[in-house]
Amino acid sequence: MKKEELLKLYNADTFLRLDLQFFADEGAGGEKTEDATAKRLEDARKEGQVNKSQELVNAAMLFSMFLALKIFSGFIADNLLKSFPENYSIIHVYAVEEATVSFATAIIRQGVLRIMLTLLPMLAVAVFVAFLVNVAQVKWKPTAKPMQPKLSKISPLKGAKRMFSMEKVFEMIKAIAKIGLIFYIAYTSIIGEVDTMKILYEIDLMSAVKYICNFVLNTGVKISAVYIIIGFADFIYHYFKFKKDMKMTKQEVKDEYKQQEGDPQIKGRIKSKMREASQRRMMANVPAADVVITNPTHFACAIKYDKEVAAAPVLVAKGADYVAQKIKEVAREADVPIVENKALARMLYYNVDLDSEIPQELYAMTAEVLAYVYSTGHEKKKALA
Repeated sequence: MKKEELLKLYNADTFLRLDLQFFADEGAGGEKTEDATAKRLEDARKEGQVNKSQELVNAAMLFSMFLALKIFSGFIADNLLKSFPENYSIIHVYAVEEATVSFATAIIRQGVLRIMLTLLPMLAVAVFVAFLVNVAQVKWKPTAKPMQPKLSKISPLKGAKRMFSMEKVFEMIKAIAKIGLIFYIAYTSIIGEVDTMKILYEIDLMSAVKYICNFVLNTGVKISAVYIIIGFADFIYHYFKFKKDMKMTKQEVKDEYKQQEGDPQIKGRIKSKMREASQRRMMANVPAADVVITNPTHFACAIKYDKEVAAAPVLVAKGADYVAQKIKEVAREADVPIVENKALARMLYYNVDLDSEIPQELYAMTAEVLAYVYSTGHEKKKALA
């Protein structure tokens, strides 16, 4: 095949061009290297995306249920023992009288109520512990967004991606670990009690029942205690996974900043316009000043003193370098005296805000300059207070 034919075949539409970006997880914005911003985390929380381990919640519930069973075992046993004579006492009703549907319903209702009252302490403890563990992980800010239907959740492509994701591998390992944990603890517990179990038929019924209940509860507490370790491992895994999933590209950070704070270029232009307007207002105050104090080339500060308006001289304009030269030009045009005092000019520039009174520490130096100005014939009508 000739070279021209190969080139023509290569450029044919039947060939797909390989775009490596198609296989990238980062998207068009680049690699996700930046930590999530506070706004990104807040938006994710509103959508129900939080750093949470359901395994830790389940482990805490299981542990609290077995622990509650041990604590309230006396209460549960008393309720069960009371239920036997109550149920047996009504057997003769079925033997002597015809049982009706309403009568049977009442008996069932009474039995269900007693079961609910018996299990209530255990269930209340489990629910309370689950609530505490959830709040400890994600704080208290409920949202209904996760319950809203989304088409992305039924997407075959995304579903296939989730099936073969690292999270599914971790879930499978976790499930195997839980099954192995239950089997190992149950096996070791039974092996350790084999000798005792052999004599169960020799003791009375109540002692045997009590022993079996204690054995089951102790085994359950052991299983759930170790299950909590798996829950903490799951929490650590989800912590780092959530942190990785929330990472942002540099472009996403820039876009978010623009969305929140506005375009930096526009903000810069606005600030520039505000500075120009402020300088124009400041320059308009220079002709009304009593004196401009310079250092002489770098700083210029215009002072005005009107004892009817303020108790001390007021700094009406100040500037450095280029602005200082403009202040001096305006002062010359307005016939405002310019006095060189390097120390005072520097202190006024760095320590006094515009339109603020001169601080008491600079009274003496400022008064000397004003007295000199007045002595030269400028502002004859003004006098130091």
